[in-house]
Amino acid sequence: MISLAMVYAFAGSLFAAFAVLGAADRSNPRRWTTALFWALLALSMLAGDRLGDLANGVLVLALVAIAGAGGLGRGTAHEVSAATREAGATRFGNGLFVIALAIPATALAGTILAKYAPGLLDARQATLISLAFGVLVALAAGYAWLRPAALMPLQQGRRLLDHVGWAAILPQMLASLGAIFALAGVGGAVGHIVSASLPGAGLTALVLAYALGMVVFTMVMGNAFAAFPVMFAAIGLPLLIRAHHGDPAIVCAVGMLAGFCGTLMTPMAANFNLVPVALLKLKDRYAVIRAQWPTALPLLVFNIVLIRVMAFP
Repeated sequence: MISLAMVYAFAGSLFAAFAVLGAADRSNPRRWTTALFWALLALSMLAGDRLGDLANGVLVLALVAIAGAGGLGRGTAHEVSAATREAGATRFGNGLFVIALAIPATALAGTILAKYAPGLLDARQATLISLAFGVLVALAAGYAWLRPAALMPLQQGRRLLDHVGWAAILPQMLASLGAIFALAGVGGAVGHIVSASLPGAGLTALVLAYALGMVVFTMVMGNAFAAFPVMFAAIGLPLLIRAHHGDPAIVCAVGMLAGFCGTLMTPMAANFNLVPVALLKLKDRYAVIRAQWPTALPLLVFNIVLIRVMAFP
């Protein structure tokens, strides 16, 4: 059976390769600390379940220390010239998107087919496993069609990761923070505050508190994955699902979508809103947020209505 452990091994191997290639990039003034950062991340994925809680905690602190001290840099080696990129775009045209779309297409197909092929892969992680397999499919298609040099995809992936920097692992860090908050009882504390603030509140008021709470916590913490454990423990589970018998699937799924509206409006979601500014070299640091908030607000209203109408028919 294909398990999530294989996905971690695949991701860890990629980060290990990026660390080795980064250490060899003499054009990066911080190549050793950059390589160490990706090597530590590779170690966490390859052997994190065997390191133990204390060692994993020290590893995370080391990652934070390297990033916080400005240890991540990027070089200019193996950079593809603008003329080469333009020539490739002219030659292959929009067909290049087929390679990128192979990843979500494979993830969707794998998720659906997993139901009809029990035992092939871990059904609980079918989407994530299929997503990783989609990366391999896209990589194979790219090699077969574009015929790059053997290490070109790894070098360019490494260069892109160096540009993104520490923000590449921000979602995982924030999701872990949300789990820590949940274990610390933050959700229960928030629930008590909501109950005290809204005594005898009706269903609509609770839905509003749940959705807006997801948005606020997401904007503060930078990711809906971090906000969800808190708001679900505070309002979603005890009040919307248990007390008012809401549909758990809708409360959870659409609640996450409401949180993502907050992601569109906060600089704390650096990997979504600040990294593109850096990659595109935009003058306005908050250009992405300014472009997104007019979409985020009406989408939030729609999600609130969707929870109220669909979860409580």
